Amino acid sequence: MEKVFKDWCSIGLVKRVLGGLVIGIIFAYITPNMMSWITIFGDIFVGALKAVAPVLVFFLVLAAIVQHKKGQKTNIKSIVTLYILGTFLASLVAVIGSFIFPVNLSLVSNVNMSSAPQNIGGVLKTLLLNLIDNPLKAILNGNYIGILFWSSLLGIFLKEVSDTTKVVVIDTSEALLKVVKVIIEFTPFGVMGLVFSSIIESGSSGLLSYGKILVLLLGCMGVVAFIVNPLIAFLMMGKNPYPLVLTCLRESGLTAFFTRSSAANIPVNMNLCEKIGLEKDMYSVSIPLGATINMAGAAVTISVFALSAAHTLGVEVDFLSAVILSLVAAISACGASGVAGGSLLLIPLACSLFGISNDIAMQVVGVGFVIGVVQDSCETALNSSTDVLFTSIAEYSQWKKEGKLDKDFLLNKI
Repeated sequence: MEKVFKDWCSIGLVKRVLGGLVIGIIFAYITPNMMSWITIFGDIFVGALKAVAPVLVFFLVLAAIVQHKKGQKTNIKSIVTLYILGTFLASLVAVIGSFIFPVNLSLVSNVNMSSAPQNIGGVLKTLLLNLIDNPLKAILNGNYIGILFWSSLLGIFLKEVSDTTKVVVIDTSEALLKVVKVIIEFTPFGVMGLVFSSIIESGSSGLLSYGKILVLLLGCMGVVAFIVNPLIAFLMMGKNPYPLVLTCLRESGLTAFFTRSSAANIPVNMNLCEKIGLEKDMYSVSIPLGATINMAGAAVTISVFALSAAHTLGVEVDFLSAVILSLVAAISACGASGVAGGSLLLIPLACSLFGISNDIAMQVVGVGFVIGVVQDSCETALNSSTDVLFTSIAEYSQWKKEGKLDKDFLLNKI
């Protein structure tokens, strides 16, 4: 059995994932009824990742802080700045795209939106309440803002304890990482079940009538992924960013596309960060933080739907209003993970900037739910892969300043 597992692991993970993807698609179209039981693989895979991720993050952050020495350099400020800048630029791309390719929406009715926040204050309140959530409850519910807050606070005080206690914390985090690596080796089976389930439940015919808005959303996300983010990376590193960008999209974005959960993809991103040589005490903090506040895909979704609603209703939107929308979408997107329903439920907040009533905004969200299978998958893939990308370029740019980043570094490491 051990030899079989080693042989299985010796095959490249991306090749195995693509194999699982192809098999899932074939089963979904050829033998959907006979093979319906394989959906359990997807449920188990996502469930395992979601279960281990909160505990993993808690102990990794603890270990990173207790090991940190006074005066040791960190790049967390650069990473947070990149997260905020990337989210704002994504929203700006969506605004420009919506002006160039305006879309009329086919509005629906009877969508329940009672839980949506009505203003920026509601979003910030949710974030602050998540921050001071009961630490055990935060771990159980996967509240990463709360986990980061309490693990950081506890880690600060654990820095003063004995080395024996510190070793226990560090060894526990290492053991959890090994557990995660075992789970990741079974990603192909999870992807097979997830893609099968997605095709069976949604199909593709239901998306045809909403093709324009979907194309606009995916086009904006594509511009962010393949133009804006690489440009930021090039300016930071001064080197060809595409080997790194494509690696993040392939190994992080592909898994996130099918899990549709930034939280579930945290262990995958941790594993990728280790693979490309990043410092654990940095990515153990920045990756879970990115899963909470780095929401470029959500910013695109909020901006595109709000401007499409305005265009449908004949509301004139000037340049200044569009810039304000970009800021609101960026701030709102940072709070998307703390709001039930994610980015779609924050659309009414953006619509309110143009005087669009909540009743109309609720109908706009209904359109979002129709195309949600594809939209949410691509949104999560962009969000999650960018977490690794921005963590990487922040650290690599620091290495560049220190003369550690040679011209072939990225090609040799990736």
